[in-house]
Parts: sequence; C-alpha cells; structure tokens
Amino acid sequence: MDRTAAAGLAREFMEDFARTTCLDPPGSQQQRYLWTDAFAVCNYLGFFQETGDPVFRELALRLISQVHHTLGRYRDDDRRAGWISGLVPEEGELHPTIGGLRIGKSLRERRAGEPYDEQQEWDRDGQYYHYLTKWMHALTRAGRVTGDPVYIGWAVELARTAHSRFTYRSNGRKRMYWKMSTDLSRQMVPSMGQHDPLDGLVTYAELQLEAGGAGQPHVLVQEITDMAEMVRGMPLATGDPLGIGGLLSDASRIARLTIHGIPLPPGLLESVTASALDGLGEFSRTRCLELPARYRLAFRELGLSIGLAGIEQLPAWIEEKPRLFGKPGALLHLTEALEKYLPLKETIAEFWLDEENRASGTWTEHREINTVMLATSLAPGGFLEI
Repeated sequence: MDRTAAAGLAREFMEDFARTTCLDPPGSQQQRYLWTDAFAVCNYLGFFQETGDPVFRELALRLISQVHHTLGRYRDDDRRAGWISGLVPEEGELHPTIGGLRIGKSLRERRAGEPYDEQQEWDRDGQYYHYLTKWMHALTRAGRVTGDPVYIGWAVELARTAHSRFTYRSNGRKRMYWKMSTDLSRQMVPSMGQHDPLDGLVTYAELQLEAGGAGQPHVLVQEITDMAEMVRGMPLATGDPLGIGGLLSDASRIARLTIHGIPLPPGLLESVTASALDGLGEFSRTRCLELPARYRLAFRELGLSIGLAGIEQLPAWIEEKPRLFGKPGALLHLTEALEKYLPLKETIAEFWLDEENRASGTWTEHREINTVMLATSLAPGGFLEI
C-alpha cells in the first residue's frame, strides 16, 4: 500500500476513534484510556504536520485536556474527589499531571486490605509507569509541534512525580514497582516491568532535549542517572510482539537522540537492537501470525508493526553519521539482520485491515486501542518522531 492511501485510512480510523470515545463531537460519555490516548495525540499531531489542517491540532489538544480532566482526577465511583494530586481546583488546572494520571481501567483500584486477585488486577485502575512514559512522550510532541512550553512543563512534572513514586532502593540497587495506587501512596504490583527502566531512560532523555531548548538542559539529570543504573546489565529480550515493538521504537528514539547530541550510555543502542533481534527470532518461530483472528491480539501485533517502521531509517542514519554511533560496523550488522523481518510490518497491518478479521471478538473487545494502533501502524511518523 502506498503512503498516501495508508495515511488516508489512518485518518478514517482516527475519525472512528474520535466519534466512539466522544472526543469529536464532544460528549458526556467520554472514554479515556491513557495508553490509547497517548498514541492518538501523536497521530493527530502527525496528521497536522503532514496536512497543515488545524482540525487535527485541535483534536490533539482537546484530547490532552480531556485526559487531564478525566484521568488526572478521581473516578466518579471513588469516595475521594478532585485532582488526584490533592491540589485545589485552580492549582490543579495549572499542574494537571503533577499527581500522575490514572490508567482508565473499567474497575476501581483495589482498596487497602482487599485480597489480591492476579486476573482481576488487569482490569483495576491505578497508575502504570509505562503508560505515564507514553503520555510524557505525547506531551513532548505537543510542545514541539505547537511551540507552547506548557506541555513540556507538564511532561517534566509528570516525569519527576512518576520517578519519585515508582522507584525505590533495595539492597543498594534502584528498583521499580509495576503498578501503583491512583494517589501513588502504595504499590499495587511490586514486580518490575522488564522495559520500564529503558522506557524511562529514553523518555527522560527526550524530555531533556526539549527542556534544553527552553534553557533548562539539566532538568532530569538525577532521574536519567537512576534509569541508566537500572538498565545496565538488565536482560531486555522478549518474545512478546508488543515488547519487541517497544524495543524497536526505543532504538529509533535512541538513534534520533544521538543525532541530536543527547548523551546516552555507551552501547545502549546495540544492546536494545540486539535484544529486539533475539525477540523477533523467538516470535517468528511461534508462527503466531498464521493463526486466525480469534486467537490473536491486534494491539500487541500492531505494536511490533510500529516498531519495525521505526528502524527502517536506522541504516541510513548510521552510514550518514558513523562517528556518532560508536561502533557503526556492529550496528550495521544488526540492522542488516533486522531487515529480513521488515515484511512483517505489512503482513500484520494487512491482516487487521481485513474487515472480517476486525469482526472477531479479540478486535471488538479492545476496539479503541486496536483502532488507534492500526492507525499508528499505517501512519507512524507522528508517534516515532521526537
């Protein structure tokens, strides 16, 4: 499919998302979910940059406002009310992310003393670190596209809060919680996400790039140091397609940050790329992409498709600026090995463009996130840019 046709389909899917979640036209039954909305903001900003149509810019900024006023506040079924930061209404409007943002799950969070149910926890609200980093990225993109520094300020405040509440030190090492309560006062799932420190490191570096342009070049120095410590020696390889896609997207951002002169740990790009390559080999051996739609989760596969789009330009960047990449020969070898997997990008997108496959329960049960990530896979520039 050519780029123009793909972009047109992406816009159609985003129109459907706006309508079904009461973003456009605005409605009282807004359905906000932080991960999905972060990708959606990036998509709308990408459409605006591509077309110059101010409608897309307005949709992105309206969605940011809806997220802050919905997920930055307590749920309607919570005994607490107002901004989850505890700020008075006027201050909360000025600092909507300083208390973090809820996930947007269907069930309220587990109360203190309530028995833990591993299966039900997936449907309970609270805060996920890796969702917050996606929102930091979306806000950073909004700041760059609009030129309004308020979005960068909100992203930095979110980064500082998330870092201080999700990280802790144990036996002399920095660790992270997987999930926290809505008010960030207690951990809900103590285990550490495999890629959370990497997501944090890359996102903080991206934020530092933008803050540096506004005269604050050292805004997240300690946070970056902490994340670099956690990432060092941490196994990153995974056979999960969404996880592999995240590694590839991070590889793309690391390369872009390197070109912009943002220092990151030596060998990080090689480590992330090699881990993604290992994961792709493992995932391919499962032959999951040969299964019918009822056995597949679209958003996880589409995450891989988006990540593969992110590394298409990597060989050209390395060849154009080899001195920036430390050991360009090793990197080029890795990227050449990745090239055989690039056709998976089209294979995944084409499968989920089939209306019959989108009629399956696995699509309709996750309609909003699937729709947005299919749009992102068709027009990935808005998300992949920094």
